[in-house]
Amino acid sequence: MDVAEPKKARASVRKRANAIKDFRCKNLVAVLECPNDIKNIGSVIRNVNALGVEKVYVIDPRNDLPAEWQDMRERKSLSKTSASAVKWTFVRRFDSTEACLAHLEKKGFVSVVTSPHVKGKTNVYLHEGDYTQHTKLAVWFGNEKRGISELAVERCEMCVAIPMFGMIESLNLGTSSGIVLYEVTKQRREYQSKYRRRKKRGERANPLPTVIDRDQSA
Repeated sequence: MDVAEPKKARASVRKRANAIKDFRCKNLVAVLECPNDIKNIGSVIRNVNALGVEKVYVIDPRNDLPAEWQDMRERKSLSKTSASAVKWTFVRRFDSTEACLAHLEKKGFVSVVTSPHVKGKTNVYLHEGDYTQHTKLAVWFGNEKRGISELAVERCEMCVAIPMFGMIESLNLGTSSGIVLYEVTKQRREYQSKYRRRKKRGERANPLPTVIDRDQSA
């Protein structure tokens, strides 16, 4: 076997890692609350990686997932459905919604949930929300059948809905997470390109690019 091939592959991986480094959205977590289907988890991990979200938290009371990230990376069902994105994306599981919320709140994260209109909460359509107000943000996606839990809604800052115009007013988890996280990461990259710190402080004299140069991405 030609040893030049593995070296070439490693160089290509390093080049890609360096190219995407400044475009990743730090302190942005996607939370999956009690997903039923391993395929959906893999799809979300793939979206998270492609869109530059920093981490994925999975609330998994049935213990379907390994506790350790390294074990998740080696789980074939996750690797296949995520197109190997699980190897490059940090994933952490929690036993309960309460445990995940407690961890996020301790770390200073603010949560928003994807949900239809909830009385008494701040409700916005996806394009109306400002996802740059908080340095640390967790975006929650509910169970495929039951949706988001009352506890998560109670502890969130706002509910975000995707406008829909068809007879069927629902999307699968992979599709909805891709749409929502695209808007969130787009806004946060635009903010990061202009400002170094929160509340629009530390304005950059020369804004950073918000998309990777085609030559760098090759």
